[in-house]
Amino acid sequence: MEQKIHQGRNVKRFREMLGIKQEALAFDLGEDWNQKKISLLEQKETIEDPLLQKISEVLKIPVEAFQNFDEEQAINIIANTFQDEAVAYAEQYKCTVNPIDKIIQLHEDKIALYERMLKEKDDMMSRLETVLNKK
Repeated sequence: MEQKIHQGRNVKRFREMLGIKQEALAFDLGEDWNQKKISLLEQKETIEDPLLQKISEVLKIPVEAFQNFDEEQAINIIANTFQDEAVAYAEQYKCTVNPIDKIIQLHEDKIALYERMLKEKDDMMSRLETVLNKK
Protein backbone atom coordinates (compact mmCIF):
# COMPACT_ATOMS: atom_id res chain seq x y z
CA MET A 1 0.00 0.00 0.00
CA GLU A 2 1.48 3.31 -1.08
CA GLN A 3 1.55 5.95 1.60
CA LYS A 4 0.44 9.42 0.56
CA ILE A 5 2.68 12.33 1.46
CA HIS A 6 0.87 15.05 3.41
CA GLN A 7 2.20 18.30 1.93
CA GLY A 8 0.45 20.54 4.46
CA ARG A 9 2.02 18.67 7.34
CA ASN A 10 5.39 18.97 5.60
CA VAL A 11 4.93 22.76 5.31
CA LYS A 12 4.21 22.83 9.04
CA ARG A 13 7.27 20.68 9.89
CA PHE A 14 9.68 22.79 7.86
CA ARG A 15 8.12 26.04 9.13
CA GLU A 16 8.55 24.87 12.72
CA MET A 17 12.12 23.67 12.08
CA LEU A 18 12.92 27.16 10.83
CA GLY A 19 11.29 28.70 13.91
CA ILE A 20 8.74 30.64 11.86
CA LYS A 21 5.28 31.29 13.32
CA GLN A 22 2.12 30.93 11.25
CA GLU A 23 1.54 34.68 11.46
CA ALA A 24 5.00 35.39 10.01
CA LEU A 25 4.48 32.96 7.14
CA ALA A 26 1.07 34.54 6.45
CA PHE A 27 2.66 38.01 6.39
CA ASP A 28 5.34 36.84 3.94
CA LEU A 29 2.76 35.20 1.65
CA GLY A 30 0.79 38.40 1.21
CA GLU A 31 -2.15 40.51 2.34
CA ASP A 32 -4.82 37.89 1.75
CA TRP A 33 -3.14 35.48 4.18
CA ASN A 34 -3.59 35.21 7.96
CA GLN A 35 -2.76 32.77 10.77
CA LYS A 36 -6.07 30.92 10.42
CA LYS A 37 -5.57 30.43 6.69
CA ILE A 38 -2.05 29.04 7.29
CA SER A 39 -3.50 26.66 9.90
CA LEU A 40 -6.03 25.39 7.35
CA LEU A 41 -3.32 25.13 4.69
CA GLU A 42 -1.19 22.95 6.96
CA GLN A 43 -4.11 20.53 7.29
CA LYS A 44 -4.41 20.00 3.51
CA GLU A 45 -3.01 16.77 2.14
CA THR A 46 -2.12 18.33 -1.21
CA ILE A 47 -1.34 21.96 -2.00
CA GLU A 48 -1.65 23.56 -5.42
CA ASP A 49 1.68 23.85 -7.26
CA PRO A 50 1.72 27.68 -7.61
CA LEU A 51 1.04 28.11 -3.89
CA LEU A 52 3.61 25.45 -3.01
CA GLN A 53 6.12 27.31 -5.17
CA LYS A 54 5.40 30.57 -3.33
CA ILE A 55 5.78 28.86 0.07
CA SER A 56 9.02 27.34 -1.19
CA GLU A 57 10.35 30.80 -2.07
CA VAL A 58 9.31 32.29 1.27
CA LEU A 59 10.80 29.47 3.38
CA LYS A 60 13.77 29.02 0.99
CA ILE A 61 13.15 25.27 0.84
CA PRO A 62 12.89 23.35 -2.45
CA VAL A 63 9.36 22.45 -3.57
CA GLU A 64 10.47 18.82 -3.75
CA ALA A 65 11.00 18.80 0.02
CA PHE A 66 7.29 19.50 0.57
CA GLN A 67 6.27 17.05 -2.15
CA ASN A 68 8.53 14.14 -1.21
CA PHE A 69 9.29 14.27 2.52
CA ASP A 70 7.78 11.25 4.27
CA GLU A 71 8.29 11.16 8.04
CA GLU A 72 7.74 7.42 8.27
CA GLN A 73 10.40 6.75 5.61
CA ALA A 74 12.81 9.12 7.36
CA ILE A 75 12.28 7.32 10.67
CA ASN A 76 12.84 3.94 8.99
CA ILE A 77 16.05 5.17 7.38
CA ILE A 78 17.31 6.55 10.69
CA ALA A 79 16.33 3.41 12.59
CA ASN A 80 18.02 1.13 10.05
CA THR A 81 21.12 3.26 9.55
CA PHE A 82 22.20 4.38 13.00
CA GLN A 83 23.60 1.85 15.44
CA ASP A 84 24.70 1.95 19.07
CA GLU A 85 27.14 4.77 18.38
CA ALA A 86 24.17 7.05 17.51
CA VAL A 87 26.08 8.47 14.54
CA ALA A 88 26.72 6.76 11.24
CA TYR A 89 30.41 6.16 10.57
CA ALA A 90 31.28 7.10 14.14
CA GLU A 91 34.05 4.49 14.05
CA GLN A 92 36.02 6.79 11.77
CA TYR A 93 35.95 9.59 14.29
CA LYS A 94 36.72 7.74 17.50
CA CYS A 95 39.79 8.91 19.35
CA THR A 96 42.46 6.23 19.01
CA VAL A 97 45.08 7.94 21.19
CA ASN A 98 44.85 8.19 24.94
CA PRO A 99 45.95 11.76 25.72
CA ILE A 100 47.37 10.79 29.12
CA ASP A 101 49.53 8.09 27.54
CA LYS A 102 50.73 10.63 24.99
CA ILE A 103 51.68 13.11 27.75
CA ILE A 104 53.56 10.40 29.66
CA GLN A 105 55.41 9.42 26.47
CA LEU A 106 56.38 13.05 25.81
CA HIS A 107 57.60 13.40 29.40
CA GLU A 108 59.73 10.25 29.09
CA ASP A 109 61.16 11.51 25.78
CA LYS A 110 62.07 14.81 27.45
CA ILE A 111 63.84 13.01 30.31
CA ALA A 112 65.79 10.88 27.83
CA LEU A 113 66.83 14.02 25.93
CA TYR A 114 68.02 15.71 29.13
CA GLU A 115 70.04 12.60 30.05
CA ARG A 116 71.70 12.56 26.60
CA MET A 117 72.48 16.27 26.90
CA LEU A 118 74.03 15.75 30.35
CA LYS A 119 76.12 12.84 29.06
CA GLU A 120 77.33 14.96 26.11
CA LYS A 121 78.16 17.81 28.52
CA ASP A 122 80.12 15.44 30.74
CA ASP A 123 81.98 14.05 27.70
CA MET A 124 82.79 17.57 26.51
CA MET A 125 84.01 18.60 29.99
CA SER A 126 86.28 15.58 30.20
CA ARG A 127 87.71 16.33 26.74
CA LEU A 128 88.29 19.95 27.75
CA GLU A 129 90.05 18.81 30.93
CA THR A 130 92.22 16.47 28.85
CA VAL A 131 93.14 19.28 26.43
CA LEU A 132 93.89 21.68 29.30
CA ASN A 133 96.00 19.12 31.17
CA LYS A 134 98.16 18.46 28.08
CA LYS A 135 99.25 22.09 27.98
